[in-house]
Parts: sequence; C-alpha cells; structure tokens
Amino acid sequence: MTEADGTVDLFVIGGGINGCGIARDAAGRGLSVTLAEMGDLAQATSSASTKLFHGGLRYLEYFEFRLVREALIEREVLLRAMPHISWPMRFVLPWHPDMRFEQDTPTSKLLGVVMPWMKGRRPSWLIRLGLFLYDTLGGRKILPGTRTLSLTDTPEGAPLQDRFLHAYEYSDCWVEDSRLVVLNARDAEARGATVMVGTKVLSADRHADHWIVTTRNADGITRQHRARMLVNAAGPWVGEIIRGTLRLNATDGVRLVRGSHIVTQRLYDHDKCYFFQGTDGRIIFAIPYETDFTLIGTTDAEHEDPSVKPDCTPEERDYLLDFANQYFRRQLTADDVVWSYSGVRPLYDDGAQSASAATRDYTLKLDRTGGAPVLNVFGGKITTYRRLAESALQKIAPVFPGLPGPWTREASLPGGDFPVDGVDALVARLRADQPFLTDRWALRLVRAYGTEASAILRGARSAADLGRDFGATLTEVEVIWLMDREHARRAEDVLWRRSKLGLRLDAPQAAALEDWMAARRAREPGRAAAS
Repeated sequence: MTEADGTVDLFVIGGGINGCGIARDAAGRGLSVTLAEMGDLAQATSSASTKLFHGGLRYLEYFEFRLVREALIEREVLLRAMPHISWPMRFVLPWHPDMRFEQDTPTSKLLGVVMPWMKGRRPSWLIRLGLFLYDTLGGRKILPGTRTLSLTDTPEGAPLQDRFLHAYEYSDCWVEDSRLVVLNARDAEARGATVMVGTKVLSADRHADHWIVTTRNADGITRQHRARMLVNAAGPWVGEIIRGTLRLNATDGVRLVRGSHIVTQRLYDHDKCYFFQGTDGRIIFAIPYETDFTLIGTTDAEHEDPSVKPDCTPEERDYLLDFANQYFRRQLTADDVVWSYSGVRPLYDDGAQSASAATRDYTLKLDRTGGAPVLNVFGGKITTYRRLAESALQKIAPVFPGLPGPWTREASLPGGDFPVDGVDALVARLRADQPFLTDRWALRLVRAYGTEASAILRGARSAADLGRDFGATLTEVEVIWLMDREHARRAEDVLWRRSKLGLRLDAPQAAALEDWMAARRAREPGRAAAS
C-alpha cells in the first residue's frame, strides 16, 4: 500500500514486457507500484520480436533445456490467458542433406568428436530427436505434436523449390507482442498500479530505506517519487541505468544483439510458418503476417549503443532475402520488401563467442548493498515473461514480508476471458450485434480486443456511428479507446504498436491521424497528463 508520505513499494523503470509483466504481478499481490516508460509502451525490443510464443527449438543445440522446458510449458498457459492476441501455428521444417550446425554449438562440437565424418551436418535423425524432445519436455494439452510431411504435390511444398521432398511439421504459437505489453500495463493499472508513458527517469538517489526518483514527462514537468524498492527493467538501457542513473558499482554486463526482419507481400496461400535452416547453421522463419503479408526474420548482429536506433541494414535485408531464396521458388529482391524493422535484445553477457550463441535466458540480480534494494533485469524471452515476473517477485519477497504467492497462471488478460477456440464464435457475435461490420473488420477487432471489442463499438448501428474514418477500418471511437485506455499519444503508437495498420494507411492518412490526435490532446490536456 502507498504510505502517507507518498512512498510506493515498487518503482519500475521500463515499459517493455518485463517491466509491465512485473508491475502487473506485483500490483496483483497488493504492492503499490509506479512504472515509468521514457517513450511508448513496447516502443523498443518488445514490439520488434519475431512475434512468437515458442520454446526455442534451436536452443536445444545449446543444451538450454531448462529455458526450453519453461518456455514450452508457458506456451499453453499464455494461450489460455490471451486467446485473442495469441493462437496456435504449425511450423514446416524442410529437410535437406546440406544442413549445417553453427560451429560453436555444444551439439556441433559433440558430434564433431563422436561422428567426425558428419562434418557439421544436421542429420535427419537428430532433427527428429530434437522435435521429439520439443514435443515432450513441456507436455502438451492444446497443441498437436510433430508429424512427417510430404512436400510433393502439397500446399506446403508448392512455394518451395523441387529439391525439398519432405519436411517435419511441429507446433508453436503466434503472439501480438506489443499488444501483449499494453494489456499487461492495463491489467496492472486495473489492480492499482500507476503507469506513466513519455516519462524519463532523470535520477535515482539511494537512501537507507527508500529511493527518491526524479522524472520528467513529455510536457517537461519534473516530479519526485519515493519508493521502497526499484526494479530496473529498462531493456537495452539496463546497463546505462545501472551505471549512470543508479550509479551502482556492479560488474554484470548486458550484450546488445540486433535482430532485423523484413516484410513482403504474401508469398504463399496457406497459414503455416516455415522454419528454414541455412548452410551457415543459422535459421530464419517465414511467417504469415497481417493476412496479406509474409514476415521473414531474424538476424543476429552485435549492437553497441542503445541510444542508436536499430534499423535493418541493407546487408541484413540482403542476407534475409538470400536465405529465403535458397528455399522459395520465387526469387525475392529488395523491391519485394514493403517494410522492415529491427529490435535490440538486451541479453545477459555470458561471454559467448557469437551473438547467436549468447543465452536467451533471463538473469535477475538483486542489489541490497548500500541502502534500499534494486532488482536489475537482464535478458529473457517474450514467451517466458510471466515466469520472469514470478521469479522477480520471488526474488524481492524478503523485502516485503507476507507477500502473497503467484497468481497470474490462471488469470486472463483484458479481453481474453473466452475459450482458446472461441474466436470464430466471438466474431460471429460481434457481426450479429453490428451487422455493418465485414468479416475481416470484425476479426481484426476481436484479434486486438477480444471480448472488449463490443465495448469499443458502443452499440453502434452503422459505420457512421463510429465517427471519423481514418482508413483501413480504423475509426474515431477506436482511436479514442486507444488514447484513453491504452496510453496511445501519437499516430505511430496506434499504427505500429497498438496495431499494424501502418502497413495499410498511406502517408497522408497517417498525417491526418497524427493531426487529429494532437488536436484531441490539446482539447483534453488532463488526459495526456494522466499518461
């Protein structure tokens, strides 16, 4: 509970998935929480993932069994909690005899000793063994298991070159990553947390039993906050916060790894994802994306400075195109790329030789030396964010005697209170209530908002009742919801994080949305200040 002098239990720095997940878990256990995000929710790493809830099949080659098992278990936990923004997806892994390991994987080194004649090849029996472990390590109740698939005269084989004759098909899941962050932030607020976007932490001064945190918001207003404990979940900036803002003498380091993706027009007609393995040992995915597109990624490259915005370089773009062209019949060029994006993964620096080999597991470091405690959060995968938050609360429990236990495993996120297989029924109900909606429009709303979609439409009987049409089914009432409920402040927030409608609106339409939102903020400054 917040004390009479305004002291809160936790002050969280960072509005990505780790910060919002920890804030939600803590607020649900009765702690008072304030979260500050210097930009928009999910503005950095958490909106630039490959959009998958997955165990990480390739991590088995690094013997990361604990991480893979935890992630595999989490897939189905998360599916049940958010069936609107996450859903099962089948992955097609074509096999061919030229597949290679990355040379620095433990599996590659082991096989090099016991089977030197393999010369770094990935044999089919080893892939099948890996998929067997993938099917069994975490247990499955919702997702189907692996099967062998013919690529001859099948929809899955049609877009691929003739040399690929068979494949393995297994299960993982899709997730709308930036919406996942926003829904965690909303649920944290519903449980009493304060979430501030566009709010930079300028300094944090440590005292014996509290921190004094100074922030400045987008309007230039400076405030001081008093907290019993800090959580540094600043993602790529976690190291800068440790050294510069908190002025801690910590030896733990962060390794920044840039992952880039490209988006093309839809390359094939079915709804399955491809898992491609290259002759250099790396892998990429080709994934159905936003109905009309295909997402291809990702790369692994060192990124030295978190203040430098990550961009997909021409070299990374060409690498992904060349990789995909080893598999697809249709040969892609740079002209086929309609959009690209890049994010920086803030991995714990475990001394790995390459960016690909650096651990994707999370590391939590609690510092109680010299005064009030701080928890520094390194690494993590979007799939294991909920378990990371539970582990963080377990780590800080001694600071808050009597803290209740875990609760998020069985709790749905806003709009996710319906069955995993209930999307079609929800779309049908929404169309029955608002007959003017097309199937595609209704599906987009359900996929974004779940059971809350009807609340956004407010009983409208025609499209005119939804106010201004900004294009691509984005209307005034939806933008108002995003501004009032989801902390959207700019057109970019709406078009690229609360949705991906930026792929469909042209520049004049995006500018018109920006102008409308700016005018509304000016008319209602109190709402902007609340954010």
